[in-house]
Amino acid sequence: MGYCSGRCTLIFICGMQLVCVLERQIFDFLGYQWAPILANFVHIIIVILGLFGTIQYRPRYITGYAVWLVLWVTWNVFVICFYLEAGDLSKETDLILTFNISMHRSWWMENGPGCMVTSVTPAPDWAPEDHRYITVSGCFLEYQYIEVAHSSLQIVLALAGFIYACYVVKCITEEEDSCQNNTNGFSTSAPGPFKELVSWWPPAFFEEKEATKFNTY
Repeated sequence: MGYCSGRCTLIFICGMQLVCVLERQIFDFLGYQWAPILANFVHIIIVILGLFGTIQYRPRYITGYAVWLVLWVTWNVFVICFYLEAGDLSKETDLILTFNISMHRSWWMENGPGCMVTSVTPAPDWAPEDHRYITVSGCFLEYQYIEVAHSSLQIVLALAGFIYACYVVKCITEEEDSCQNNTNGFSTSAPGPFKELVSWWPPAFFEEKEATKFNTY
């Protein structure tokens, strides 16, 4: 019963991870955040494999899913440190999340709750021609805290998924070992099927057959 509930819980966690990361992927696409887009894509693939392994009783898939969750937690911790500017990190750095391809920031920077965007004209000389120069004010919640909340949710789901993945792998392995031991015990101690059939057959049947055989001659 515990194994079944643990397996069902892991399936639920995988489903929640897919929903949350797909939502995050949409907003990362809107903000041209290429590094998170790539990480989210890999995460989606691994979670699908982990979900498949859970449904089909494949411990190797679940083990790979658990190993990836460790890396996923590490990545999200880095994202939190990046937006909170821990150490020498700065959220104004273009190279880290956009691979220095564009000057875009998080989509939430301009579209957060209560944010008011004002275009600045004329634009500075250093601003690219295909970009607009803006100021953002009046936000109820700064964009970096929204990104931190997204990463924190991913960390919580990943930790829960890791715990249940280890539990399900343990249960599947123990069940396979138990079935193998029971099979070996049955094959060595059980009598042959023909011998068991003969021992259960009524003796009168054989006598009647012998008499019939004798009368035919």
